[in-house]
Amino acid sequence: MLVDSHCHLDFPELNADLPGVLSRMSENGVTHALTISTTLETFPAVRAVAHAHPNVWCSAGVHPDERRDGREASLEELIAMGSDPRVVAIGETGLDYYRVEGDTEWQRERFRTHIRAARRLVKPLVIHTRAAAEDTLRVMREEGAGEVGGVMHCFTETWEVAEGAMEQGFHISFSGIVTFKNAKDLKEVARRVPLERMLVETDSPYLAPVPHRGKPNQPAFVKHVAEEIAALRGIAFGDVAAATTTNFFRLFRHAQPA
Repeated sequence: MLVDSHCHLDFPELNADLPGVLSRMSENGVTHALTISTTLETFPAVRAVAHAHPNVWCSAGVHPDERRDGREASLEELIAMGSDPRVVAIGETGLDYYRVEGDTEWQRERFRTHIRAARRLVKPLVIHTRAAAEDTLRVMREEGAGEVGGVMHCFTETWEVAEGAMEQGFHISFSGIVTFKNAKDLKEVARRVPLERMLVETDSPYLAPVPHRGKPNQPAFVKHVAEEIAALRGIAFGDVAAATTTNFFRLFRHAQPA
């Protein structure tokens, strides 16, 4: 039994064959999934997937570097979105300076608004950080993100960043990147993160793990992430599957497995 803690089932690459995607997920022992919101515009489609399938939940939020909405979500709007019973988290939110030039204060303000919504709703955060780890951890501390906890999704940072997040009560989620041969530092982090603070994900349709690297990703492939972590730690695959599944349902308290 595995849970894909972060995927994008509304994206065209997956939604075009959603019955097949969900069938292959089941065939590979992936029993549940969390599909993630990235824009205000597409949130209704994200929510619709979660309402249509009892083993899928969703989040509510706007990706850190997403600008297509043309406006910022207000605190009240995020709270309204996040109040839906199929919404179990706020995000993905955070900071991403990788492709952004000039002033980045708008990102930090967006992040703060998401954290405040999560605290009001008492729902955990799904946090994305890229080229912005120091600021991400700082804003989390300043806004009290640890009060609701959450997950650092698709983690690619250092052990020190992982420690800083875990000190605030956050989980660390590994994607297919951990299976890449050149991800030596990340593999070491995967060896060190306590099992009780770990999740696994695909971030599909992106970042397909070995042996599917370069192809469209899907939730069924999360098993390869768990297999890699088990191999790195010298433990049974079943131990990783059981721990990450338990962690998912403990963290996302509003998700109730059938």
